[in-house]
Amino acid sequence: MFSRTDYSTEDKLIKGCLKGDRSAQRALYERYSGKFLAICIRYLKDREHAEDVMIESFMKIFEKLPQYESRGSFEGWMKRIVVTQALMTLRSNRHLMMEVHVEEDHEYEHFHYESTELEADELRELVESLPVGYRTVFNLYAIEGYAHQEIAELLGITESTSKSQLNRARNTLKEKIASLQLKERRING
Repeated sequence: MFSRTDYSTEDKLIKGCLKGDRSAQRALYERYSGKFLAICIRYLKDREHAEDVMIESFMKIFEKLPQYESRGSFEGWMKRIVVTQALMTLRSNRHLMMEVHVEEDHEYEHFHYESTELEADELRELVESLPVGYRTVFNLYAIEGYAHQEIAELLGITESTSKSQLNRARNTLKEKIASLQLKERRING
């Protein structure tokens, strides 16, 4: 049995997991579970659902590990599995069903908002308050770094719908930030 220090490098960790070593699997889980739970929560909001998806994601990671070809980032490879699992959960659960509003281009009033020093928690809460479709596309594009073509493929929508959802998410966030600033000005006189 390997000791924890044997998994100090990613390569050793991967090799241990490929051999089915439980301590290597535990080390991988402990190293990445916090990051991956945060990703799941971004998509699912409900912590219990997010934890379930994270665990399912690790099961997929261990199952697909022999397919990892050491090209690119191992964390990025795993992250793609986690995001895909979260999206599959959104699609398969009716009560979590993603609303994707498909409308013609609509002009939105552009809100002027001052630079503000929002705390990370406040910003996270604003993003979490977005409708599911907006939040999902926003997370995939702005946080995960997916291109609109990839988002369209992942969600089964068109590129233009992805772009539209992102635009609506941004405008909604601008409105919410402007509203927060207005409240702050009223409170601070």
